[in-house]
Amino acid sequence: MTSSETAFFTGKPEALSLYEVFRTRLLEICPQAEIRVGRTQIGFYNPRFFSAVSFLPARKAKDRPREFITVTFGLAYRNDSPRIDVATEPYPDRWTHHILIASADQIDDELMSWVAEAADFSEAKR
Repeated sequence: MTSSETAFFTGKPEALSLYEVFRTRLLEICPQAEIRVGRTQIGFYNPRFFSAVSFLPARKAKDRPREFITVTFGLAYRNDSPRIDVATEPYPDRWTHHILIASADQIDDELMSWVAEAADFSEAKR
């Protein structure tokens, strides 16, 4: 992990540990992914953007856990899973999905299958 990734989580050690789990799992399914740390998110590219980790408050404050990360990914369709906190269609047939993650067990095979699908979708847009 780079120092810029670690710095993104300054003051949020619980969120950093969630990111470490997500990052490890993501690189297992997409080892060629490039990681870019921005001001508001850490993006994953192959070479196009397909996923991100941020602190986007995708739920009302009363429904948000104290410590969390938001995982974002894009698909060609709207995923209607109850796990999805927000889904938007910024472009026709391009859906952006946001999921709040509050514990490492939520970074499961189902989530990672969606991220892998997002990586494939992004790569197919060449």
